[in-house]
Amino acid sequence: MTAKVPEEKISAEAAEKALEIEYGGRQRRLSGWTAQLVYWLGASYVVFHLAVLNIHPIDPWVFRTFHICVGSVIGFAIYGARAADRMQIPWYDWVMMAASLAILAYIAINLDDLLFRAGVLPTMWDLVIGAAGTFMVLELTRRAAGAALPILAGTFILYAFVGPWMPGVLHHNGISADVFFSYIYSMQGIHGITTDVSATYIILFIAFACFLNASKAGDFFNDLSIALVGWARGGPAKVAVVSGVLFGTISGSAVGNVVASGMITIPMMRRVGYDRSTAAAIEATSSTGGQITPPIMGAGAFIMAEILGIPYTDIVVAAIIPTLLFYIACYVHCDLHARKNDLRGIPRDELPGILTVLRRGYLLLPIVLLITLLLMGYSIFRAGSVGIMAAVVASWLTGQATRMGPRAVLDTLAFSAREAVQLMAICACAGIIVGVIALTGIGGRFSNMVLAVAGESRLLALVFAMLIALILGMGMPTTAAYAVAASVVAPGLAQMGVSPLTAHLFIFYYAVISAITPPVALASFAAAGMANADPWKTSFIALKLGLATFIVPFMFFYGPELLFRGEWIDILGVMLSASFGVFLLACSTEGWFIGRRIGWPSRAVLFASALCLIVPGVATDLIGLGGAVLVYAYERLLARRLVA
Repeated sequence: MTAKVPEEKISAEAAEKALEIEYGGRQRRLSGWTAQLVYWLGASYVVFHLAVLNIHPIDPWVFRTFHICVGSVIGFAIYGARAADRMQIPWYDWVMMAASLAILAYIAINLDDLLFRAGVLPTMWDLVIGAAGTFMVLELTRRAAGAALPILAGTFILYAFVGPWMPGVLHHNGISADVFFSYIYSMQGIHGITTDVSATYIILFIAFACFLNASKAGDFFNDLSIALVGWARGGPAKVAVVSGVLFGTISGSAVGNVVASGMITIPMMRRVGYDRSTAAAIEATSSTGGQITPPIMGAGAFIMAEILGIPYTDIVVAAIIPTLLFYIACYVHCDLHARKNDLRGIPRDELPGILTVLRRGYLLLPIVLLITLLLMGYSIFRAGSVGIMAAVVASWLTGQATRMGPRAVLDTLAFSAREAVQLMAICACAGIIVGVIALTGIGGRFSNMVLAVAGESRLLALVFAMLIALILGMGMPTTAAYAVAASVVAPGLAQMGVSPLTAHLFIFYYAVISAITPPVALASFAAAGMANADPWKTSFIALKLGLATFIVPFMFFYGPELLFRGEWIDILGVMLSASFGVFLLACSTEGWFIGRRIGWPSRAVLFASALCLIVPGVATDLIGLGGAVLVYAYERLLARRLVA
């Protein structure tokens, strides 16, 4: 049995527009031989990557160039330059596609010479290839991800040339055009670490997520969420929270999560009495948390692993407790809101039975295999590839209608390529910024400036880092926001004694939650569009729901136990106290405690108590508990007086 269709529906057009909020794409609807060309090229593109990662490695520069150039061919075919350019590929895009292949051929043929002279003794052709390749990355990113990131990258390019005339910390000696473009279009810039991650981890896990969805694991997650909590008080909102956790396993995109689960949860929330803005905000906040949810976090987490030179599993483990705190806060907010407004759940006779849903538990096989192989020490590439094959096998157990045959596998491979092109462009464009930062030395000078302003206060330095990550994340994809902020801010934090993992996770978390941070809150705007709600009201409600995530990163700086560091007894104690802390934080912001509305004095005390409990330490825990007991006693006394 599956859940009945909600009375209010979300149109496919609304869902498509929600996705375009994040990627700004103007996707063409190709037909005929051009559609077939893109289809087969896309499928071959993903197969080639899987073969290189698992069977026969090739030179890294050639591999990354293939990733960008062939991905650009697909990108210029499916993304139009203008909104009206929807049905066919114009001549100038064919020129761009041919130029992309020419660049690939040039680098493959001249590889040995380029390794010797790139950024040092460039030739005229190096300048031409570098400039053309840089321009095409900027243009493809503009089409696939909007103008914000290309404008920022263009500003950095301009800075590379006008540096001699800039004052103070921005001054540098200047760079010639041939040196600049040969450097930027090398392993130090566009083909650097961000593209390395895109060509390996990101495309692998995009394919894994697509195959997992094709096996109907997404439907299973939705039905499981509905069966578990759909009947509870404010059940549909709690379904959104649970599905946010589950979908975080198969999607690293906040807006993608909004569309995938919001199609079901937003109408369900509206049906039981949630207003449009609150329903949209709950979905946006829960979906944003998917990017910090193990085992498959946002693309930035893979970049983090490469920058730090640590296993990806270390980042996954460190993210567990902060993720739990985030979703505990979301769940409690939903429960308190339902209590205040007397909102009910979905009648049980309209929900799928838990036992019926669990009969499809075999759809979890790919994820279980992935985690098991990672814990056994297998490479991420091997574990992810086995997970893809397991998803195909799992689909065979579902039934004839959803069984993945050869054609379905090809369809999923082709779709994976289309999904990968967006992040490929973002990572390549971020590589421009990272390259300029390294070439001009602005990163080190900016870090020194932060140190000078912050003085000896690491707290003030962390506040600067938070603001930079949030500002960069406004209108930019999380991956790019994290990559740029990490290049500029993380070295300064490290100089102040902040551990590298803590510094990078701190920046990553704020880059993620920028998706629900006004004034530009992409996830909130997407959910508001689907719910036909006020975007601004939705954004501020989402900000309230995600408040714990704005606080927790500061706390795991002061208490490494929140990142699973230390003895088990200490970690468990910190997790329990922090969980109670986010519960009190939700009570404070919702204005509801022990079954009744509370006034601002009690809310203020609860807020302070919550902070004390989230901060690791026996003394702070005792202060926090004391504050909570004080409010409890005070509110009980008021309640008795009202009854009397």
